[in-house]
Amino acid sequence: MGAARRGGGRLGRWLSGITALVGCLLFLGGFVLVAVLYQPYAIPTDSMAPTVRPDDRVLAHRVAGAEVRRGDVVVFRQDSWGELPMVKRVVAIGGDTVACCDDEGRLLVNGRPIVERYLDVGEPASTTPFEYEVPPDELFLLGDRRADSLDSRTRLMEGETATVPRDRVSARVEATVWPPERFGPLPRAHGFADLPGGLSQPGPFRPLLWAIASGAVLILLSVLVGPVLRGTTRMGGGGARGR
Repeated sequence: MGAARRGGGRLGRWLSGITALVGCLLFLGGFVLVAVLYQPYAIPTDSMAPTVRPDDRVLAHRVAGAEVRRGDVVVFRQDSWGELPMVKRVVAIGGDTVACCDDEGRLLVNGRPIVERYLDVGEPASTTPFEYEVPPDELFLLGDRRADSLDSRTRLMEGETATVPRDRVSARVEATVWPPERFGPLPRAHGFADLPGGLSQPGPFRPLLWAIASGAVLILLSVLVGPVLRGTTRMGGGGARGR
């Protein structure tokens, strides 16, 4: 019966090893994919509050400018706007006419009022009226704190180019990762969903987060349960010998 005991011990070690291997693949693979598909970014100002706040750390999904749609919060770099990457929300794309505001203080895109639930309660879509037709392959960008944001409106009022070319976008902000109490995906901009093209599809942040968490759980199980499992199989082998 010693062979049975040894076989049971080998089975326990095998199950423990497989559990640890799968856990490591999920855990490390998830981190690697996050590093490849996402770029971290620190929010420097409050122009996008309350969606993201100063010193928040966010993850931005690396996408081509052609993939950007209305409602996306994007990272872009445009020399005429400044030397550093900036974060703003796309409210209109090439061919749109964007204006503000209607009688209820809402943004208008192609004459349709947009409900922007990510703004502070009671804040109008703009503190200054404007109307602008967006050139092809350009983006009209606003901060979510409309009373304190240097964005396309500001440049429009100053007589400068108000929009940013699509190809200046490097990523779409998908989640806040720091501080812990604000961890999670950004709210979806459902007010733009009925416009042609709809909303962008979410990136793989949630599946990758589940993969990392599942991997961590499996690794922990292999460490904690593995010795118990191996001991149980040995006990089973010992019982067979006694009979």
